[in-house]
Amino acid sequence: MLRALAAIWLIWGLNWVVMKTANTYFPPILFVTWRFGTGALILLAVAYWRKIPFPDKKFLPWIILTGILQLTLNNIAAQVGMLSVSAGMAAVLNYTAPLWTAILAHFALNERLTKIKCVGIFSAILGLYVLMGLQGVEDLGAAFIIILGAVAMAVSNIVVKLQLMKCDMVQLTTWQMVFGAIVLVGYSSLFPQGEINWCLPAVLCVIYNGALASALAFFLWNYVLTHIEASLASIATFVAPIVGVLGGVFILGEPFTVHIVLGMALIFAGILIVVKKSK
Repeated sequence: MLRALAAIWLIWGLNWVVMKTANTYFPPILFVTWRFGTGALILLAVAYWRKIPFPDKKFLPWIILTGILQLTLNNIAAQVGMLSVSAGMAAVLNYTAPLWTAILAHFALNERLTKIKCVGIFSAILGLYVLMGLQGVEDLGAAFIIILGAVAMAVSNIVVKLQLMKCDMVQLTTWQMVFGAIVLVGYSSLFPQGEINWCLPAVLCVIYNGALASALAFFLWNYVLTHIEASLASIATFVAPIVGVLGGVFILGEPFTVHIVLGMALIFAGILIVVKKSK
């Protein structure tokens, strides 16, 4: 389990650096479309090679729902919101998903939301806020859109725990991504996003996001989500932005500030509180 989480932290954390690079070559939503379209094709090839059949009809509606919520709505909301708020604030608002997951899990999964667990969650969110440099919200409407995307991710987490625990993980991840990508392709076709500057770095960004940050990482995420508490799995993802910020420092030469140190401390404290309480 820890190895799966570590891989998620590394892949999604470093993907912040890759996505910053991709913004040079792609319109944001069009890049997300290429990302999940590539991931879907890779997973379809894996499913064909392993002779994994089409999902059972009892799972199919829930797979479609979680694919649209987790991949399409969450990412469109984040990318649209970033047109009016900074990338750092968008990340902070998007990473409120563990809070909404914990609240929903309290009612739907009987994962008790105690005061101590709330302290841990809010400590991690505050740490993320500090990590991103104490940035203010420039546009409340855009912030609300991003939060709705985070809620969509949280609802998807709960649906997976309630309805898809017995579904094959490759099957689940493959068809989540297929249906999510279909909606993204439709959205990009109806609402033109601009031109892509194709070059070697752009291709490498798509490969990294399609193969690692989408196909592999979401498979690992579904595996983790089906084996531990939904609230604990969600709060554990807060390590990814720490990896992302440190990646920006060491790879892109961004400054290492006191905000980073304090933010990391608050995030780790929050995770430890939730882990201890969950145990």
